[in-house]
Amino acid sequence: MNIIKQVSTTQKAIAFTFDDGPNPEYTPQLLDIFEEVSGRATFFMMGKQMELYPETALDVHIRKHEIGNHTYSHPFMTQISLEACEQELLDTDRLITQVTGSRPVVMRPPYLDYNLEVHEITAKFDYQVIGALNGGTRDWEMPGVEHILEVTREHIGCGSIFLFHDGFEDRSQTVEAVRILAKELTELGYQLVTVSELLQMAESE
Repeated sequence: MNIIKQVSTTQKAIAFTFDDGPNPEYTPQLLDIFEEVSGRATFFMMGKQMELYPETALDVHIRKHEIGNHTYSHPFMTQISLEACEQELLDTDRLITQVTGSRPVVMRPPYLDYNLEVHEITAKFDYQVIGALNGGTRDWEMPGVEHILEVTREHIGCGSIFLFHDGFEDRSQTVEAVRILAKELTELGYQLVTVSELLQMAESE
C-alpha cells in the first residue's frame, strides 16, 4: 500500500500536480504557464468540479496534460463506507473517461487520507496512488508566494512530485509561485512531465 511521492530516476524530470479543479479562473492560467515552458502537468480533478466546468476540463486534455481522479466530492475516504468510496471513484472515473477517451491511471486521495481498506478499492481500478514531497507548502491556506517557493525548492530533484491546488477560492499565490518555479526548473534543465510520464522513467529495481 504505497503512496508515491517521488520516482526513482536519474532523469532530470519533475511532475507538477494540481488538486481540486478544474477551476475556470486559475486552471487556464496554469495551462498557459506550462505552455510557455513546453511542460506538462497532472490535474487531479473532482467529479463535481468537472460537471460544473466541463470546458475547462476538456481544455486540460486538449492541451496534452494528464487528468487524475481526486474523487467526486472530496470526502475523507477512510471515514465513509467502502461502497461510497467506490462510488466516489467510479463517478469521477467515468467523467474523466468521457473527457479524455481513456480511463485515468492515477489518483490522489483527498487530504491524502488513505488506509488498507481504501487501498483495496483503489486497487480495483488499477490506480497508482500519488502523494507529493512538498505538502508543507499548504498552498491552499494562502501562506504567501515566498513560503510556497521556499518549501518546494527544498524538494527539487530527479523524480520529485509536487502538489499544488487550482480549485476553490483564491489561488493567485499558487499560480504566481508555479510561474516562478516552472521557469527556474526549466532553466536548470528539468523536464516538467505528467505523473504517468514520470512513472515510466522509474528505474527498474
